Amino acid sequence: MSISGSSWLKFGLFTVGLGQSFVFVLVPPLARDLGLTEIQTSSIFAISALAWATTSAFWGRASDRYGRRNIAILGLLGYSVSLIALITPLFLAERNLLNLSLLFPALILGRLINGLIGSATRPASFAYVADVTSKENRTLKFARLESSFLLGTVAGPLLGGFLFLITKETPFYVFSFFAMVAAIGIYKNLKPANKINESKENTKKISWFSSTIWPFLVFAAIMSLCQASLLQSIGFYITDLFSDLDNLPTLISMTFALLSISTIFSQYIFTDAFPVNNFNLLLFGTILLIFSYFTMAFFQTISVYYLSIIILGFGFGMTRPALASSLSLSQNPENQGSAAGYLGSVIPIGHMTTPFIAMPIYAINPAYLYYFSSILCITLVLFIILHPKLRNLKDL
Repeated sequence: MSISGSSWLKFGLFTVGLGQSFVFVLVPPLARDLGLTEIQTSSIFAISALAWATTSAFWGRASDRYGRRNIAILGLLGYSVSLIALITPLFLAERNLLNLSLLFPALILGRLINGLIGSATRPASFAYVADVTSKENRTLKFARLESSFLLGTVAGPLLGGFLFLITKETPFYVFSFFAMVAAIGIYKNLKPANKINESKENTKKISWFSSTIWPFLVFAAIMSLCQASLLQSIGFYITDLFSDLDNLPTLISMTFALLSISTIFSQYIFTDAFPVNNFNLLLFGTILLIFSYFTMAFFQTISVYYLSIIILGFGFGMTRPALASSLSLSQNPENQGSAAGYLGSVIPIGHMTTPFIAMPIYAINPAYLYYFSSILCITLVLFIILHPKLRNLKDL
């Protein structure tokens, strides 16, 4: 029995999730042990995110012109190479085979490959799904595509932790191999969607400032900062506040797993089992984020922290597919790749700005970072209610 091309796309995003979550679990504490500061470590991800932001829109447009399959494959190959290029300098430095003065630029270079080329897979994948699904099923299909990535983020720390027992490098080589397998599967099995007639002169092109684009990008940018500051601070937060507990790496991995599992569960409930319209998904999902960030900051115990993480997952599970679907439904068919690319360019903004906005706030007091995120989410609730483009999502 052959596997469909769409399933291979989901597997491709799953493999990306595997590496992304394990990188966030392992790289920050290991880099700090080797002498890098929190801001330097965050800067490695920020520079990659800047590259992602500047290339994602290009890859989205390229998928409109050169095909979703080709661009998705290119992104997976870039991601595969970046995993090896990122982890090798860390373990060379750990074994005193690489001068520590070269570690920071080497890590930047390794992660930069992911930002420049790995950014191609996501916009091409979402644009393909938009090509082959009806408007009624768009949110559901986007949620399932997003769930594939999130399932990878759950499995990453679990599978990576097992492979870690062989050697520290093994998880990254295995995840890199999986991405190669996904690229081959997509090449052999993904059927092209209806080809866009590129000779149309009357096709209305979209830009960053189009009325059907910018409101969603503003929402995505603020949400990106809230999520990235959380992801990049989890390892530090648990280490700094719960240092008296045993086996901190396990606690960190469990946090990522709980966040991803609750996000997937939320997507299943609210987009599949009991579908909710995009307006309510955005509004009530953001309200859950406000509550969870506030409780995380105010009640600094491990049990409340885990409960807050689960609620955060529910909030992200509601807002992420609703945002991508709302943007897609607002576009013409010929602009799906461009729209997905614009969204992909904005999503990394959080990782770009976290070293300069979030981490200095964290350095003052870890709780202040989560109060700050709750204030940002309150702003988003007002934006959802007051902006006509978002308010009109009730009718979609």
